[in-house]
Amino acid sequence: MNTTPATPAETVDAVVIGAGFGGLYALHRLREAGLRTIAFEAASGVGGTWYWNCYPGARTDSQSAVYQYWFSDELLRDWDWQERFPAQAETERYLNHVADRFDLRKDISFNARVESATWDERDHRWTVTSGTGRTVRCRYLVSCMGPLSDPQVPPFPGHEDFTGRIVHTARWPRDGLDLKGKRVGVIGTGATGIQVIQTLASEVGELYVFQRTANYTIPMRNHALTDDDRRRIRARYPEIRKSVWDTFIGFDFDFDTRSWNDVGRAERYALLESLWADGSLIFWGANFQEVFLDPAINEEVSEFVRDKMRARIRKPELAEKLIPRDHGFGTRRTPLDTGYIEAFDRDNVHLVDVRETPIERITAKGIQTADGAEYDLDVIVLATGFDASTGALTRVDVRGRDGLSLKDHWASDIRSAMGLQVHGFPNLFTTTAPLAPSAAFCNMPTCLQQQIDWIVDCIAYVRAHGTAQVIEPTAAFEEQWVRHHEEVAAMTLVAKTKSWWSGSNVEGKQNRLLAYIGGAGEYRRACNEVAASAYEGFTIS
Repeated sequence: MNTTPATPAETVDAVVIGAGFGGLYALHRLREAGLRTIAFEAASGVGGTWYWNCYPGARTDSQSAVYQYWFSDELLRDWDWQERFPAQAETERYLNHVADRFDLRKDISFNARVESATWDERDHRWTVTSGTGRTVRCRYLVSCMGPLSDPQVPPFPGHEDFTGRIVHTARWPRDGLDLKGKRVGVIGTGATGIQVIQTLASEVGELYVFQRTANYTIPMRNHALTDDDRRRIRARYPEIRKSVWDTFIGFDFDFDTRSWNDVGRAERYALLESLWADGSLIFWGANFQEVFLDPAINEEVSEFVRDKMRARIRKPELAEKLIPRDHGFGTRRTPLDTGYIEAFDRDNVHLVDVRETPIERITAKGIQTADGAEYDLDVIVLATGFDASTGALTRVDVRGRDGLSLKDHWASDIRSAMGLQVHGFPNLFTTTAPLAPSAAFCNMPTCLQQQIDWIVDCIAYVRAHGTAQVIEPTAAFEEQWVRHHEEVAAMTLVAKTKSWWSGSNVEGKQNRLLAYIGGAGEYRRACNEVAASAYEGFTIS
């Protein structure tokens, strides 16, 4: 019998899970507020999404002018973005710069994936344990695990038989992968798959693209930034910093407030052409609101985008396969592309429609489809997405009051109080959790900073006013928010479309729009109202 006493757990005020955009800022803000704080990070370095997603072609679809922190004028002054849309390596360098500038690494435990977090009702603390065996007790637990950080691996039989290499885009080797001259299969044509395909097309020997769902794409207008560009952008920083908080998706642009039917056809199409020419998500986020509410208007805009895509396709036999017909524009995530459509002009790029002939199995030599065809491959790339929003937290064994399992709780009903807390899990704060815009419908740095500011201010209030320093949403408030979320979602075409936005990519997952679609600006105002009411709807003890 082992009688060696257990090592006493460390005790701190707060624990942050994750060291990406959200985790770094949470660590900085909590330390600034005087809380002894540590962060756990599964990776060996900072960056979160921009550490793990180092696949070929990885790049933001947000302009660098808005894809950054706003809390430090010195940081804004000193960091020089190199491109309009930064590539993965540049964004990772930026986050490393932030970690160094604010001396954050000393409080981050790297290579330490959190495995469990258990609430102690008697002591009013969380016990957090990582895979390294390190155990920490804390009053406040802040999850900053990204909404797209739990990779989905399709259950194709035969994985173990394949003699080549299988790699998921979210777990790409940090030292790269030599694919020159190789026979490569890419499964998936979402935003990630599109970036991989357009990048690999000219590098590999043969490229087989296994597509289930065609996607609308907008040609990205990217370019290197000059010193003059940076000066002009910096001059606009005060304006940009102010505007991102109030817009629908946390960018420095917003929906056209006019009604579609009040604007003449010529003027409407002039606007569509202007938005399209910008080569950014402005075509999604500064269009008419009715595009996402009215089926007839959505179809007209969808056909506009189809025409743009059709003009880029040189092989007529591919046109109807690459152009979406089963959903409307903007009701699924719309990627920005750089030569994706044109990649199929190449003789070495082959489209396999797995809606017509589904993948049946992975064989020793490659992929076999239902029609009996077998595609010989050296490497299989899984661009198959994530268990979005819920997956990251539910892979941790989170136990709240009376041992309530968060995984089991969300398995039956995905719910939260504004995506910030969950009833039954006191002092657990969440970012990018279900029912907040940051789960899908917001420029990530904008909404992460907003949520973390709210969380840190809330903790400060609880420490000043709570005897036990505990806060939890009431069941009634949480239910009220869920109803509001559902009412807003039901008005949109987005909620009626199958996609990872509603969890339909994960077998058995509840079909509920995962992100709040009432707008990041409206969400921020609702959060501020709760804080101004001394956190009405939350129990503080």
